[in-house]
Amino acid sequence: MDIEFEKLVAIIKKLPSKRLLQLKAEMERIISKEKDNATLKSLLLKGPVATQKQLETIEGNRKSINQWRAS
Repeated sequence: MDIEFEKLVAIIKKLPSKRLLQLKAEMERIISKEKDNATLKSLLLKGPVATQKQLETIEGNRKSINQWRAS
Protein backbone atom coordinates (compact mmCIF):
# COMPACT_ATOMS: atom_id res chain seq x y z
CA MET A 1 0.00 0.00 0.00
CA ASP A 2 1.31 3.42 -0.88
CA ILE A 3 -0.30 6.14 1.26
CA GLU A 4 0.99 9.67 1.52
CA PHE A 5 2.27 10.50 4.98
CA GLU A 6 -0.27 13.26 5.53
CA LYS A 7 -3.15 10.94 4.63
CA LEU A 8 -1.79 8.30 6.98
CA VAL A 9 -1.62 10.82 9.82
CA ALA A 10 -5.20 11.90 9.10
CA ILE A 11 -6.37 8.27 9.24
CA ILE A 12 -4.51 7.69 12.50
CA LYS A 13 -6.06 10.78 14.08
CA LYS A 14 -9.51 9.31 13.43
CA LEU A 15 -8.78 6.12 15.37
CA PRO A 16 -10.40 5.60 18.77
CA SER A 17 -8.12 5.61 21.83
CA LYS A 18 -8.06 1.81 22.16
CA ARG A 19 -6.92 1.37 18.55
CA LEU A 20 -4.33 4.14 18.95
CA LEU A 21 -2.83 2.24 21.89
CA GLN A 22 -2.76 -0.95 19.81
CA LEU A 23 -1.08 0.90 16.95
CA LYS A 24 1.47 2.44 19.32
CA ALA A 25 2.29 -0.97 20.82
CA GLU A 26 2.72 -2.49 17.36
CA MET A 27 4.98 0.36 16.22
CA GLU A 28 7.11 0.04 19.35
CA ARG A 29 7.41 -3.72 18.76
CA ILE A 30 8.53 -3.16 15.15
CA ILE A 31 11.04 -0.47 16.14
CA SER A 32 12.42 -2.65 18.94
CA LYS A 33 12.84 -5.57 16.53
CA GLU A 34 14.67 -3.34 14.03
CA LYS A 35 17.00 -2.10 16.78
CA ASP A 36 17.70 -5.69 17.85
CA ASN A 37 18.51 -6.67 14.27
CA ALA A 38 20.77 -3.63 13.84
CA THR A 39 22.55 -4.44 17.11
CA LEU A 40 23.11 -8.06 16.07
CA LYS A 41 24.36 -6.99 12.65
CA SER A 42 26.73 -4.49 14.24
CA LEU A 43 27.99 -7.10 16.69
CA LEU A 44 28.62 -9.61 13.92
CA LEU A 45 30.39 -7.08 11.72
CA LYS A 46 32.65 -5.94 14.56
CA GLY A 47 33.33 -9.47 15.83
CA PRO A 48 36.56 -11.40 15.51
CA VAL A 49 37.52 -12.92 12.17
CA ALA A 50 39.52 -16.12 11.76
CA THR A 51 42.85 -15.91 9.97
CA GLN A 52 43.62 -18.16 7.02
CA LYS A 53 45.92 -20.24 9.23
CA GLN A 54 43.13 -20.71 11.80
CA LEU A 55 40.71 -21.77 9.05
CA GLU A 56 43.24 -24.31 7.78
CA THR A 57 43.67 -25.68 11.32
CA ILE A 58 39.89 -26.00 11.72
CA GLU A 59 39.61 -27.79 8.38
CA GLY A 60 42.42 -30.17 9.35
CA ASN A 61 40.70 -30.90 12.66
CA ARG A 62 37.42 -31.60 10.85
CA LYS A 63 39.13 -34.06 8.53
CA SER A 64 40.77 -35.82 11.48
CA ILE A 65 37.47 -36.08 13.35
CA ASN A 66 35.66 -37.38 10.27
CA GLN A 67 38.37 -40.03 9.75
CA TRP A 68 38.12 -41.04 13.40
CA ARG A 69 34.32 -41.37 13.10
CA ALA A 70 34.60 -43.46 9.93
CA SER A 71 36.95 -46.02 11.51
